Amino acid sequence: MDHANLVIFRTVAAELSITRAAKRLGRVQSNVTTRIQQLEEELGVALFRRDGNRLSLSPEGERFLGYADRMLALAEEARQMLHPQTPAGELRIGTMESTAASRLPTPLARFHRQWPQVKLKISTAPSRPMIEQVHSGLLDCALVALPPCGDMASVADLEAMGLRGEPVFREEMLLLVPPGHPPVHKAEDIVVRSLAAFAQGCSYRALVESWLGSDALSFDAQEVGSYHSMLACVASGTSICLIPRSVLELLHEVPDIQVYPVAEVQTWLVWRHGYDTAAFSALREVLTPLPQPEAVA
Repeated sequence: MDHANLVIFRTVAAELSITRAAKRLGRVQSNVTTRIQQLEEELGVALFRRDGNRLSLSPEGERFLGYADRMLALAEEARQMLHPQTPAGELRIGTMESTAASRLPTPLARFHRQWPQVKLKISTAPSRPMIEQVHSGLLDCALVALPPCGDMASVADLEAMGLRGEPVFREEMLLLVPPGHPPVHKAEDIVVRSLAAFAQGCSYRALVESWLGSDALSFDAQEVGSYHSMLACVASGTSICLIPRSVLELLHEVPDIQVYPVAEVQTWLVWRHGYDTAAFSALREVLTPLPQPEAVA
């Protein structure tokens, strides 16, 4: 299967436009169209649906996209492994939103100064889907909180999936409640019955639901897309939320809310067993591992 055709297919799938894909690839439109047709003939399926000027992935194209991403990633990894002393190429890093905001800017800036030839691709998502993406090869590594946030059973689960990991950051998790709320010493003290949180798959959400215990079932989950939205929900008096202290400290002006420490959580760097490119090794060097617990073998 031609490597260039896979690159063109992935670009067209991202842009859903032959014109934009051709411009991004530096090719003429007719060449991009011909290459897609060649790939469709080779596979025996239509990868795209064409409705006038509108383009969309067919069901077969949706399924093939994941395979194309993995094949291209494996080819990139193979190229890098042939030059084990020189960080280069592409490194796909998944990260939790909180880690991207409060922990990564300084080490990644240092990484870029040392290895400007490495192209870092950063994406954010909840921990659970990122672990799956590392396992499937859609990410090279990810910074996650292991559900339920780092116990040894979850570390053993990494090994069972063929993954490795090591803790790199430590977060103090804070329960935020609205201004004027009665003091909170335990879950039963919470009066408001709404939890502002990310979608299912977020380890921090799993942590706060575990802390709430049986009371969690009585809370209305208000799913939001950012920590700023969580803070707005709490400040408005409608919800509680769980947030790392490092994220709260990024705010220039903290709303009039109440803050209660509830847990300490480790952020883990996870990767596939056997994945050891020079670029990834350089990343591990700038993300200094915590001394405890021991890294997964």
